[in-house]
Formats: sequence, structure tokens, C-alpha cells
Amino acid sequence: MQLTPKVKEILSWYESDNPGTKANLARILMEGKLGGTGRVVILPVDQGFEHGPARSFAPNPAAYDPRYLFELALEAGLNAYAAPLGMIEAGAATYAGAIPTILKVNSSNSLSTTKDQGVTGSVSDALRLGCSAIGFTIYPSSEYQFEMIEELREMAEEAKAAGLAVVVWSYPRGPMLDKTGETALDICAYAAHMAALIGAHIIKVKPPTSAISLEAAKSTYQKYPVEVNDPVARFRHVVQACFGGRRLVVFSGGEAKGMDDILAEVRSIHAAGGNGSIMGRNAFQRPKADALKLLNGIIDIYKAPVD
Repeated sequence: MQLTPKVKEILSWYESDNPGTKANLARILMEGKLGGTGRVVILPVDQGFEHGPARSFAPNPAAYDPRYLFELALEAGLNAYAAPLGMIEAGAATYAGAIPTILKVNSSNSLSTTKDQGVTGSVSDALRLGCSAIGFTIYPSSEYQFEMIEELREMAEEAKAAGLAVVVWSYPRGPMLDKTGETALDICAYAAHMAALIGAHIIKVKPPTSAISLEAAKSTYQKYPVEVNDPVARFRHVVQACFGGRRLVVFSGGEAKGMDDILAEVRSIHAAGGNGSIMGRNAFQRPKADALKLLNGIIDIYKAPVD
């Protein structure tokens, strides 16, 4: 596998990492239809934990079978597939080496009233299953945020020592934030920056809205304004928060929405210099033909030159 100049440049941003970790990052960056471009599309399927099986898979019952999800990621030509332990185990031998996998090592569920996640996988599990990375969620603003950050620090240290990459889902939620605050521009940028500070190689955040949530931040945004009504400017601000764009940042697909809305959002991410999309429910809840059409449309956008 000959690395492209773009992938070599990205790997150079991670100056402290060992060859094993850089090789696993390269596996993700060089895989699929976007291989070598510096853009990625990842299929994450941890919603069974988060929302329950029916809410996740009843719209497309084929997705109850983890093998279907491996196949969807492969047929679409994605860069990686992310899932909890059991789902990756269910296809680990059949799809060994077929596509880079990310083991999601912590999860919440809809039966809990706390803004916390339980650790459900390990670095040794990720190594045993041939994964390229671990994935870990933190909830900035949660009453358990510091415990989650400390858990991540310990697991990230172990993963990097073993040559794995670290993907961080940074989702603000907790008593300080209402629903508007969870995706406000200042909060999304703050959450992305926290993930970079903790040592994430790939940062996953939700698409930012035009809201500014923190009172303490409003005067700063007034003095140094961001064009909050321009989605490209909002995405660019989050990229800037990821060490000036020297950490990979991908954006979730968010709530279910139409294909045109998704593609418009992806165009903004691409124009802003974001590194890609991590598209779960908006992909696997569609019939396979529709999911492939959507994912191919997203890939075509990320393949195009940036104006």
C-alpha cells in the first residue's frame, strides 16, 4: 500500500505516536473509495445499546444481523466500521481484514437516568479482533464527565502503547445544557477541543447549530464573530478548534432526515475542511439500495475538489 502525500501529511500531525498506531490510522485513511484523500466515511452501529433494538433496526430488519452491517460498509466502500464488542465478534472471522474496525468500548442505554457510560470492551478485545482503533464516548457537562475523561485517558494510553488509534465521541450533555445547548456552536467547538486535548486521533462531534450557549463565551463571539448563520463557517470553526485542523474531525449524521438535507450538510463539512462523516441511523435504517445511494452520494461530495 503506497501512502498518498495527503495521508503522509496527516500522519505527520501525530508526532508522539508509534509506528503501530500510525499504521492503523493509515489503514483507515487508505481504505475504501475515499482511500488516500484525507476524507473518511465511517459506519457506526452502537444504537442498539443507546436506543434499543426495535428503535434501531425495525425500520430495516436486515440490520438486526451484524453481518449485514459489515456488508453494507464493504459494499459502500467506507473507510471503517465501528460497533460494540458483540457486533464485531459476530463477524470477526468472516470479515477479518476486509475493512478496518473500531471497537466501541463504552456505551449507555435508554434504561439509565444518568449521563454516563459503562465500559463494555477493552484494548485486549480490540487487539484480539484485529481492530484498528478503539472508540470511546465522553459527555462534557455531565456530572460524571471527569470520571469518563479519566477512564478515557487510561484506556487511550493502553491503546496507543499497543499500536491502536483512539476515536473519541465527544457529546456534551448534562444539567448545564438544554437541547439547544448540546449542539450550540460554542459547545460543539469546546467538546471537539476537549477530545483533542485528551489525545484523540479522530474526533466525532455533532453538527453545530447557530446558537451560542455559554454566557461567558457570548462576549468573545461578539468581539471575534463567527458567521453563525453560515453552516460552512460553523463547521470551519469546529475544525479550527481541533488544533487548527491538525486533528481529524468527523461529524455525525444526527437525527433521521432526508437525503437532500444530509448531502447539503456534507457539502458544508467538505467546504469547511472537515475530514468526513460518521453516518449511522441515516444509513442503516434505510433499505440497502437507498443506503448505498446515500453513502455513494456522500463519498462523491468528499471526492470533489474543494472550491
